[in-house]
Amino acid sequence: MLTGLSIVALNGSAAVAGILLAQKFGRGAETDGFMAAYGVYLVLVLGAQAFRNAVVPELTRAAAEGRLGAETRAYGAALALPAIVLSAVTISLAGPLGDAITGALPEPAPSLASDALRWLVPAACAQVLAGLAASALAARSSYGVAALAYTLGSVAGLGLFVALADEHGLVALAWGTALNGAITLGLPLAVLGARGELAGGRAALELVARLRRFGESAAVPLALQVLYLICLFLAAGIEVGAVTTFSYAYLLAATLVATTAGALALVTSAPLTRRGMDAAAAAAYVVHASWLCLVPIAAAAGALALAGEQIVSALLGDAYGGAVGADLGRLVVEFAPWMVAALAQTLTFPLVFVAGRTRGLAPLALAALVFHVAAALALREVLGLPGLAFALALSTVVVAVALMLRVSPRLPARAAAGLARPVLVVGAASAAASGLAGLALDGVPAAALGLGGYALALAVLRPSGLREAWAHLRAL
Repeated sequence: MLTGLSIVALNGSAAVAGILLAQKFGRGAETDGFMAAYGVYLVLVLGAQAFRNAVVPELTRAAAEGRLGAETRAYGAALALPAIVLSAVTISLAGPLGDAITGALPEPAPSLASDALRWLVPAACAQVLAGLAASALAARSSYGVAALAYTLGSVAGLGLFVALADEHGLVALAWGTALNGAITLGLPLAVLGARGELAGGRAALELVARLRRFGESAAVPLALQVLYLICLFLAAGIEVGAVTTFSYAYLLAATLVATTAGALALVTSAPLTRRGMDAAAAAAYVVHASWLCLVPIAAAAGALALAGEQIVSALLGDAYGGAVGADLGRLVVEFAPWMVAALAQTLTFPLVFVAGRTRGLAPLALAALVFHVAAALALREVLGLPGLAFALALSTVVVAVALMLRVSPRLPARAAAGLARPVLVVGAASAAASGLAGLALDGVPAAALGLGGYALALAVLRPSGLREAWAHLRAL
């Protein structure tokens, strides 16, 4: 609950920042430039989240053996060195990097991207180290400190942006993101030190081995986010503003996945490590967790299908009204297949590390990139922006299946059979409630009626799978 609420606060602050960005700066080359730089930040931060998932099993075993402090210090030293180098290189080469990630976009997109990168990359590096600190706390079954740090960092960063946006422009959001990273890292680190969790024992630095471990953990999630960056690059070739539209749709969809599946994945890694698992247990976990995650995802998709234009224009301002707002709302709905695929991938990924089957993740990531480039180019030509969303979904499905095969050859079939039921039940309930509401009303009233009907349908039907899912995860 605490972890989920902290993700809500984190993504809620990002959403408010996005709303303010849209209302203050509209939609054009300037916002496209910042969004391109922010995409780089997202790639690194999601790599940090992936490492957090991956290292919890190892630190949980270290805690049981009395080696937690030594292992945490060794990992911290191993990660700090490349973080410093990456930050220094980015700051010194920010100009060429800004030009590269904005492609053919006109000024001020390249210059703004360069200014933002100087702050966003060090902020992302701080998030990597914060993920390690949070993992050390999780190994002791302590989640509140990290949740508080992520929440305070998000709120403080948003406050700085609000205070400085009018005077300094969009770069103020990059400054706020850097403050967020400092708080998110500083508070857990201070608590670990105060509790003595960083003291005692010895562990070999093993720089290469630990960086390889980080590379293994980050390879697939980073590749998945590079898939998103590839989509952004291809969206820039459609029209000015398409990058911003695609970014907002993706961030809305990713928020739903992170708040549900992301939170469950973070807090179940340690108990799954202690308990152990086989193919049947892994499939049960993926299916039961999916039930709980799909319920809010389907609700949001139904509401946006009915009132996407009104909701988007009310939140983001006049620049997103009319056809632009309607397109963005539809695009979020068209991200539904990607959300289901990302849900399965997010829940499966920690199981690879719990099972200790991490070899070959880097080649898998590379293969996913090659596949995605071909799929995205083809589908963009046929469907435009929706085609990029569908390409992202297709590539994520391929990655999810490959990860499941690593856990157990029988897991993909078992998970697919189990996932079909919640997708059909929850999807049908949302579609029926939204369809009936749309016949009676329009816009926001229809969305409210649809949400009420959807909740009522689930309460009346009380799907056995949903009840079993709740019982399973409570027991875990």
